[in-house]
Amino acid sequence: MVLRTQTYSKTIKVNDDGTFRDTLKVDAGLYNFYDGGESTNLYLKNGYDLNVTIDTKRFDESITYEGVGAETNNYLAQKALMEETLYPPGLWDFEEADFKSTTAEIHAKLTAFLDKNKNIDSTLLSQEKKGLEAFKDGIFNAYKQNMASAQARASKFADYIGKPAPAFENYENAKGGTTSLSDLKGKYVYVDVWATWCGPCIKEIPALKEIEKEFHDKNIAFLSLSVDDGRGYKNRDAAAARAGWKTMIKEKDLGGIQVLSDKGWQSDFVQGFEIKGIPRFILIDPAGNIVNADAPRPSSPKLREVLNSLENI
Repeated sequence: MVLRTQTYSKTIKVNDDGTFRDTLKVDAGLYNFYDGGESTNLYLKNGYDLNVTIDTKRFDESITYEGVGAETNNYLAQKALMEETLYPPGLWDFEEADFKSTTAEIHAKLTAFLDKNKNIDSTLLSQEKKGLEAFKDGIFNAYKQNMASAQARASKFADYIGKPAPAFENYENAKGGTTSLSDLKGKYVYVDVWATWCGPCIKEIPALKEIEKEFHDKNIAFLSLSVDDGRGYKNRDAAAARAGWKTMIKEKDLGGIQVLSDKGWQSDFVQGFEIKGIPRFILIDPAGNIVNADAPRPSSPKLREVLNSLENI
């Protein structure tokens, strides 16, 4: 386990029986507690004596604290868990009025939660109050920046519309055999470019499943193209990444067509669409031409509008 900030890092050894113990001299403040895959925030200051219980497979859903400093850190754990469902999928694509009303509701819930936890450390309480005071303006400024960025992307990719999509040939299919983009001609193709290590990609999975279910009898194929190439594995082991890709597909019961890029980020398809960040979503028509090189994500309310507007779907 690693305890860290931007200027501090301490590795805490975990024993074979799953226990760990350490004594730290730290500056008071927030620290990130990281196990190599998941993390949570801790508030520490000298004099705290915390007993931590955690299931690393469930992390925020399981972590609890006892001892001196427990109340403050249980607040942080419960807040993190609440925030996982507090922000609606596709929030950044809401119309302005809906965005403002939704974020006002979020602010009210966070305020009420803090009001119930006024016995937390006074310094953290003050920081949390300041954060709530700045919440509405801060999140709305982020929304405006996101809208400007979306407009810039739309302009950037406008020239792609109607042109033949970059192809891919004989990508490994998780169900066996291979799949080429040309195999899907005659159908619309909604492409999800993702990777197993990509948190924002994984967050889109539930919404993608809903869209697949809703349009299962339509003339559209849902294709997830993984760019897993060894990132996150020792020596960037591509074989281990491939195994991890197959494991996640099984564990999360992923539907649609699951394929693995032949050269990770360097594949002709990924390079042809100028993909530099994921997740990225692409819509291709039955003739193999590009409808949208930067399509709405599954969690966006705009995706259903786009799909329902397609001819002969």
